[in-house]
Amino acid sequence: MASKLLHRLIRDRLGEVCHLLENPTSAPPICLAKNGSPYQADTKKGASQEPEDPDAISDSAVRFHMEKVVSLESLVMGVIETAFRQMDDLIEKEKASYAISGGCCALAAIDLMGKLYVANAGDSRAIIIRNNEVIPMTNEFTPESERQRLQYLGFLRPELLGNEFTHIEFPRRIQHSELGKKMLYRDHTMTGWAYKSIVEDDLKFPLIYGEGKKARVMATIGVTRGLGDHELKVKVYNMAENKHGPDDVLVMGTDGLWDVTTDREVADAVSAYLSGSDPSDPMRKKT
Repeated sequence: MASKLLHRLIRDRLGEVCHLLENPTSAPPICLAKNGSPYQADTKKGASQEPEDPDAISDSAVRFHMEKVVSLESLVMGVIETAFRQMDDLIEKEKASYAISGGCCALAAIDLMGKLYVANAGDSRAIIIRNNEVIPMTNEFTPESERQRLQYLGFLRPELLGNEFTHIEFPRRIQHSELGKKMLYRDHTMTGWAYKSIVEDDLKFPLIYGEGKKARVMATIGVTRGLGDHELKVKVYNMAENKHGPDDVLVMGTDGLWDVTTDREVADAVSAYLSGSDPSDPMRKKT
């Protein structure tokens, strides 16, 4: 479903604001009328929208009509985030209608107005190889990389753990005979480890268990964010600010690639292949 609809949602959302992107030197309007044209709110007579000294504002009308400047880049990022959330809503409705389970990861790259926008949900990732330098363009959302966020959610909402899991992390499962002893642990406020006295509640299965590629959330899944996550990250690469050669590429891959090789190994393999191929071949970067 996502493979057929996500790119269309991104295209449609960008189409709705494309007229605002025509002038790259102008910030997008704060408000739009129903027909999509800029709408300017009425201000009180004598009120200035751009006071000379914002720190000295005393007139309430002036304060009310002050506007935050939003960049076109931020607008494009928000449009992409909105498309991901809409895809998530569609998946949720589909699951409710047909009683299906599961989800999916997603990775999207949009080349727009001299900038490359890359968004991911899940453990699909992208890197740019520029002059043999590796530039990560995504964040990998795994139990280890997001341990503290997940533990904090478990701390705030213990009912989500179903009285079966504990949000506290231990180096291994705790045995009943170890009650009262002290063991290394890590909570949501900690990056390091400390000792705590083991209590009955610590015998529950850890919310995050295992390490590396074998780390799992609730002993089930190794991905912490999927399609439509409200904290989706969009990274922007300004192509105009850098010089590029014929061997500079964007590499996009799923965990099937990144679980078995490093960014550096991928960059070396791609660079070796490109250096041995004809730069004029239009298919050399699509193999």
